[in-house]
Amino acid sequence: MADVDSKTKLVVREVACKTILNRSSIDDYSLNCYTGCSHGCAYCYARYMQRFHPHEEPWGAFVDVKTNAVEALDRQLRSARPGEVFVSSACDGWQPIEKERRLTRACCQRLLDCGFRLNVLTKNSLVLRDFDIFDGRPVRVGVTVTTPSDTLRALWEPKADSVENRWDVVRRAHQSGLETSVMLGPLLPFLSDDQRSIEVLLERAGDAGVDVIWFDALNPRPKVWESVHALLQHQFPDLAERYRSVLFAPVVRKAYCEGLHNRVVRIARRLGLGQRLAGCD
Repeated sequence: MADVDSKTKLVVREVACKTILNRSSIDDYSLNCYTGCSHGCAYCYARYMQRFHPHEEPWGAFVDVKTNAVEALDRQLRSARPGEVFVSSACDGWQPIEKERRLTRACCQRLLDCGFRLNVLTKNSLVLRDFDIFDGRPVRVGVTVTTPSDTLRALWEPKADSVENRWDVVRRAHQSGLETSVMLGPLLPFLSDDQRSIEVLLERAGDAGVDVIWFDALNPRPKVWESVHALLQHQFPDLAERYRSVLFAPVVRKAYCEGLHNRVVRIARRLGLGQRLAGCD
């Protein structure tokens, strides 16, 4: 049975899950209390989930709520070995529906009570609500920022929080004594991957006291190109073929990724942030 939010036109379904704590290639485990995400980011890699959970609605227009998430987690915690949990890998655990459903909050509370460490990544300042259960616990609070421009953000991440609100999350997390991180990515080719944009992003990360900085290039994951191409055709038609080359022409992609990596590392080192770049010396 599906409900449609009359204000947002979001299709919401209630579903049951067998497990909620799953092995992950990012951390030891991942936790996703929802399938789908109303942020509607054009480049979202989690679109691949539609291969396993087909929906008539486009990505960003539906959310499946795993109503028994807490009960499923309680069962798993009887035998699961404590480790690091990425929250969340295939949705944003703090997307707007979480304000009402509170499933991510309840699951995080149980995980922390059972000795797990949380690696939080979100684009929504709703996560500030849960700082009370994070306080003094092994939690790293992170945000994703793809551009310093809120105008670009509104095009690529139409229903995610503003850029400024995301920086406020990590700044307040740092002030609260929590470990923090930022994912600068995907940096948008020819839009937010230039030297000045990267300088601004890294300067903001330094000012916010971010502990760990990740960065990433746009990747041609399943179903991503269709969405990205549609946005480019409408907003940046002159960039469409350049994006196609960066994503799908092996020689071009290799040169682009190497250039981006070198640019970020060079700027980070100049700003005294080299040691904070994950995976870089």
